[in-house]
Amino acid sequence: MNKIQFSIDCKNLFVILAVLFSTSSIAQQNYVIDNSNHFWDKVQFGGGLGLGIGSGYTDISVMPSAIYNINEIVAVGVGLQFGYLSSKSYYNSFVYGGSVVGLVNPIPEIQLSAELEQVRVNTDYNSTPYRPSYSDNYWNTALYLGAGYRTGSVTIGARYDVLYDPKRSLYGSGFMPFVRVYF
Repeated sequence: MNKIQFSIDCKNLFVILAVLFSTSSIAQQNYVIDNSNHFWDKVQFGGGLGLGIGSGYTDISVMPSAIYNINEIVAVGVGLQFGYLSSKSYYNSFVYGGSVVGLVNPIPEIQLSAELEQVRVNTDYNSTPYRPSYSDNYWNTALYLGAGYRTGSVTIGARYDVLYDPKRSLYGSGFMPFVRVYF
């Protein structure tokens, strides 16, 4: 009788182990680890181009940027800025630098932004009858807070430089409109 009991117990143990292993293998098939990289699926590229030409005045700028969409509401990104400004018989200026940006879309149509920009300004002033020629080279830091209306990949809005200094700022005003496009 002991031999029969042992045989039945081994069969039961075998059935239990077979069920556990088969359940485990089925469960592993349902939870496949996805090692593919989806980083680039969440990246958008954009930026700006500027060209202003007038009577003795030239303004050329190139500002590429990229953002990473963390989710549907939040995105972070970086940008570069290169520019050339010239006023005939007055000055030539080169501007270059970078920025980091954070974007928040509380609803799809509204975009709030914060952008920290650091640019180097190299300006050579021409001599005039009232002053000799000289150079002015400095770093300019700006912290822009903005809001805009977003439709698709285009946002139209305004931003304000909370660090604006009329004596050293790159622009004539702390307030400026913008058009932001990301593809």
